[in-house]
Parts: sequence; structure tokens; C-alpha cells
Amino acid sequence: MMEHFDARDLARAVDAGVLNPGQDKALLEFLKRQPAQRPSFQLAHVAFYFGALLIMGAMGWLLSEAWMRIGDSALLLIALAYMAVLTGGGLALQRRGQRIPAGLLAAVAVSIVPLAVFALERLTGFWPLDDTQTHYHSYYTYVQGGWLLMEAATVIAGLLMLRLIPFPFIVMPIAVALWFMSMDLTEWIYGEPFNWAQRQKVSLWFGLGLLLVFLGIDGRTREDYAFWGYLAGLLAFWGGLTSMDSDSEFGKALYCLINLGLMAVAVLLRRPLFMVFGAMGVSAYLGYLSYDVFADSLLFPVVLSMIGLGVIGLGLLYQKHRERLSTNLRALLPNGLLDLLPGLRR
Repeated sequence: MMEHFDARDLARAVDAGVLNPGQDKALLEFLKRQPAQRPSFQLAHVAFYFGALLIMGAMGWLLSEAWMRIGDSALLLIALAYMAVLTGGGLALQRRGQRIPAGLLAAVAVSIVPLAVFALERLTGFWPLDDTQTHYHSYYTYVQGGWLLMEAATVIAGLLMLRLIPFPFIVMPIAVALWFMSMDLTEWIYGEPFNWAQRQKVSLWFGLGLLLVFLGIDGRTREDYAFWGYLAGLLAFWGGLTSMDSDSEFGKALYCLINLGLMAVAVLLRRPLFMVFGAMGVSAYLGYLSYDVFADSLLFPVVLSMIGLGVIGLGLLYQKHRERLSTNLRALLPNGLLDLLPGLRR
């Protein structure tokens, strides 16, 4: 907040008659006491997130076979030590007002919970899978019902961590654990083998459900938890939808329409994330037309270039008139549906 205003700006407001004498000092003190709810993007933030992702990767799907040979007791102690140090560091940084690194350390601690539960299950003899499925890396690559306890523990730990260190990125490991859980539960429904087409359907419907859940959360919490929930939901929904094969032109056209719908949702919710995924989907469909349907057409690249320029122009118009476009689009919706949408507070 104070990156944009200082005492001289407020003094000029007094001189212009916007503020009464004395109000500038009171306002300045008030602004100094306000936490930065939406800090501006800085290079340091890239380092924070990149470092957190490196730790998540190192203690997750990049764990090597050598780590499995150190023994379950050592693995459990290391996982618990990581979680304790990261949580303690997050709490210390939170007390110093460093929200972003504090929240990221907390999110990393939550992401290590499956490893701790994995080691604990094997150590206590509660491990539900056979000896061929003892590598922790398999948790990230294979669908198995035996992972359910690890996923449930991660969700519970994430919710508790949100109470301790409220930071939106903690939603991400929770959403990933729920996605894995949906896959593993579906194995019980379909039975084995659990094929790729079934995984695609589960991913699509789970992603759609996650988007609806965070639609109900969006705009109704002090922190913006919906962003990471939307991202996880879009990755699951859009990824499942895009990976599906369709032999019919109608199916491919329907895919394009769904992505155009995502772009409309971006305007409705004022969430550029939906615009990004929708634009990627429409581009994929246009690429299909270019290489398959209109492969011998000389005019298609020109037409596609004109469409691209038009999309850029629409983007500029949206940037300039975002509030009015969103308001006008909402005016077309019934009141019952409007009550479900987040407010225009961002």
C-alpha cells in the first residue's frame, strides 16, 4: 500500500482541498498499519515460489531409490523434521510480517505429509499395498486405492495449516491430494484395470467439481483462496478434456465451444486464468484446422493471422472495459444465479 503513496502526496491532497488539515497525517498512519493484502509482483516473489517448488519436487516425486533404502524409521524422522522446521520457519516469518515466504514454507510442509504417512504406514505394518509398490515415487505416477490414507492426511493437515498460517497457496497441495484421492477412489468403482479413458473422465469431472466448489468460496473470504483452487480445477478439467480423443468434427467443435465458454467465464468472474486456458484450447482447435482440415488452403494462414489480431484487439478492449463488460454480462443473468457469483471487489 505504501509503495504508491507517501506524505507528500497526501500533503498535496490537503492543498487541493481533497483532505482537511490533519487528515493527511491520520490517513498516513492508518495506511502504514495496513498489511499488504495483495503485494505487487516482484522478482523476489519468483525466487520464493521457485524455491518452494524445488523443495516440493525434491521431497516428492524426485525422491530416489536410495532414500527408500535408508529405512522407514529414518525416512519418517526426516519427513517430520522437515515439516517441523518448515512450519516453525513459517510461523517466525509470519510474525515478522513476511506473508509470502511464510505461507510458502507452510505449503511445502503440507506437501511432505504424504511422505511421513507413507513411512509411518510401512513402519507400523499398516501398509496396504504389496512389496512391489514400496517406492514413494509411485504415489505421483500410479493410481492405487492404497494411497487414500496419505491423501486424507494431507487434506486434514492442509486445512489445519490454513488456520495456523492463512495463505492461499496452501490450497494447492490440498487440491492435488483431493485430485489423487478422486483417482484412487474411482479404482474401487471401476475396478482393475483402471484405463486411461477412465482417468480422463475422472479428471474432467473432478476438475469441474473443484471449480464449482471454489466458485462458492470466491469473494467470500478475506484471502484469495479461490485463485489456486481455480488453477487446480482448470488443470484437472482442461487437462482431462484436452487429452480426450474425438473422431468426429462435432466433438472437436464442441471442445472449441467449451473453451470459448471458459473465456466467457473469465469475463463473468474477472478471472484471467480462465481466459488463458480457454485461449489455449481455442488455439489448439485452430491448429487442428490448420494441419488437418485446411492443410491445402493458401488463405487459411492469412485468415488465422487476422483472427489472432482480432483476439489481441479483444484483449485490449477487455483490459480497458473489464468492469463494464463484466457488469453487462451479469445483468443478463437471473438473480438466483447472480447470488452464487463472487462480488466485483477485486
